[in-house]
Amino acid sequence: MLADERFCAYRVGRDVLLLFMSGASGKPVAVPGGVIPPHETCGAGHFAFAIAPEALAAWRTRLQERGIKIESEVTWERGGTSLYFRDPDANLLELATPGIWANY
Repeated sequence: MLADERFCAYRVGRDVLLLFMSGASGKPVAVPGGVIPPHETCGAGHFAFAIAPEALAAWRTRLQERGIKIESEVTWERGGTSLYFRDPDANLLELATPGIWANY
């Protein structure tokens, strides 16, 4: 289990499944490398896509070129990076490189 009491991260095959405590992710959370935007699951949800570290810059450029606002970028202590943005239905989407959790 992670030190963060709001959730647990589990490896599921090649993927990671995050399970959040009900009501625990409705407010922004400041972490040493940035801010995790709110993503409570009543209504808009949160979905993360794994990307390679070398693809991060290209994704950042691609989102900006399409007028998609990057809501937040977090650089994690383990070396991973998350880019957060919203889809048209206000779901929080995340592009995540390895180095975020112990199992990813």
